Amino acid sequence: MHPTSIEKTPSFSDLSLDEQLLSAVKKMGFEQPTPVQLKAIPLALEHKDLLVSAETGSGKTAAFLLPTLQKLLVSASRKSGTRALVLTPTRELAQQIFKHCQQLTEFTDLQTGLITGGDDFRLQQNMLRRNTEIVIATPGRVLELMEQEIPDFSNLDVLILDEADRMLDMGFSEDVLNIASHCNAQRQTLLFSATLTHFGVIKMADKVLKEHDIVALNTLHDGHRNIEQQFVLADDNDHKLKLLTWLLKNETYDKALVFANSRIQATQLQGPLRGQKLRVGVLHGEMDQKERNRMMTLFREGEIKIMVATDLAARGLDIKGINLVINFDVPRNGINYIHRIGRTGRVDELGLTIALVKHTEWNLMSGIERFLKQKFKHRTIKELEGKYKGPKKQKTSGKATGGKLKTEPKKEAAEKVKIRDRDKKNIGKRRVPSVKPVIETNQS
Repeated sequence: MHPTSIEKTPSFSDLSLDEQLLSAVKKMGFEQPTPVQLKAIPLALEHKDLLVSAETGSGKTAAFLLPTLQKLLVSASRKSGTRALVLTPTRELAQQIFKHCQQLTEFTDLQTGLITGGDDFRLQQNMLRRNTEIVIATPGRVLELMEQEIPDFSNLDVLILDEADRMLDMGFSEDVLNIASHCNAQRQTLLFSATLTHFGVIKMADKVLKEHDIVALNTLHDGHRNIEQQFVLADDNDHKLKLLTWLLKNETYDKALVFANSRIQATQLQGPLRGQKLRVGVLHGEMDQKERNRMMTLFREGEIKIMVATDLAARGLDIKGINLVINFDVPRNGINYIHRIGRTGRVDELGLTIALVKHTEWNLMSGIERFLKQKFKHRTIKELEGKYKGPKKQKTSGKATGGKLKTEPKKEAAEKVKIRDRDKKNIGKRRVPSVKPVIETNQS
């Protein structure tokens, strides 16, 4: 008899990575590759262009950084200019990727630079002039530097577009294509997106990727298995505020994110919540970079447990311990909803999301459910139950519901027809049928 074979658990050492990178991975505490890393890294190491669908929190950052760093280590270049460029939609996400890259390059001589709006323009110019190998950047600031003819991407080895669907939603499509057109035409391009069903992503892939492989870990309609999705009905915004306060005081969580649709709404929520002795911060697009960084640090370190944010933070935040997301305002579309709830339920963690829904938002929420092909759990908070119970069920005709029309009224009408003398003479003639055969036909 042959001994039973035991399937080996995959490890990073199976991915043909340099010992310097493996040492960094070990120091960072990564024990084994995630599914996206297992699928994407070997293909990327073959210098193929990739279109990858993976959620934030799935390990996708290492999935594009590790093969890129491997390529830079094994093929030293004597040419000047940036060798790897990572474009990402928000400053916060760029900072997180930058930090991740610094950790992975700790045991190498590779240099990493960060280019985002709100930081010192001259320092960024000087960094590029030093031919920093890896640059993590947001598109807007890169274009500003390109106007000064400073970035040199003519010798670029790898272009990475992270959160491509979000960049498109934020209006960066033309900027990204402009930057890509100034990069080495022989480069490798890796395009990462939360979904492959976003038409703009497919359109961009057609323009920036050569013959490429697709790695699909999820689609737009995946059910976020680690996230319980609930909704609570509310009468108005005052009722919502009471519900929000109750939830933040009674739910169990390490960190909570509260989403509002506007900067004004986010700012207005902070005062009342602080008045309830809750540790609350605010994050929105019109804050200066220094204040945004301060808020992020306080939230990350647990000095504040609750962050009220606009959709700016839906993709920019990658912070452990967020296990409660509350939508004070129902997001305007399904894509924004996915980005918001994606802040919780990361990898193997469990998360809870709750949408507060008033009557003017019911159709929005129903549309999101149809979009995701999911049903959210209706929750009632007895202490704060409101008057609004959802839309009233309206009676519909058989035609509207696809049922059969009732024929009884027509039958009664036929029975009431008077039989005149002149009609009796025409009995049996096809042109004017008698009433009796009509009645018999209806009964048969």
